Amino acid sequence: MLLLLPLVTLVAVIAAVGLCGYGSRTLADHGPRRASAPVVLRGLAALAGAGACALYAWGLLAVCGAVLAAEDGGTDSAPTPSCRTPGWSERHLQGVEIVEYTVTYVPLGFVCETSDGGRYDNGAVPGYVNPAVPGLALTAAGCAIGAGYSAELRARAEWREGEAQRGSS
Repeated sequence: MLLLLPLVTLVAVIAAVGLCGYGSRTLADHGPRRASAPVVLRGLAALAGAGACALYAWGLLAVCGAVLAAEDGGTDSAPTPSCRTPGWSERHLQGVEIVEYTVTYVPLGFVCETSDGGRYDNGAVPGYVNPAVPGLALTAAGCAIGAGYSAELRARAEWREGEAQRGSS
């Protein structure tokens, strides 16, 4: 799992850079004021998708840091430093031990598991990442769908005009 996190982070960063380049280029080529609605919506969809990928990569970097701290063996490594949150020492005195940790990808998080069957997120991922990623992804999807719908309406209108001109001649 330790090697999977950097790989997914790298893919998210590459996707963010690619989408940002496509969205910026699309809007710059046509100009946001002169471009048709489908072009602007495609550019905005790409930029929103780039934002979602970039924020997801940022959250993955935070999880990578927590995993690296948890995997770092040596003195004072049990329980894992990533799971030592405020209030941990009181629970430890009550006999509750931290036995394992897991990484969740959707939503992003570093989850510590205790000996009494409890689970808690240590808060490694910034609080704005998990709500913003699906929000930007849904915005990107909505803009992409809107661009397709707008292009379809425009194509149908042009077809009707062509049929009307052929019918009158």
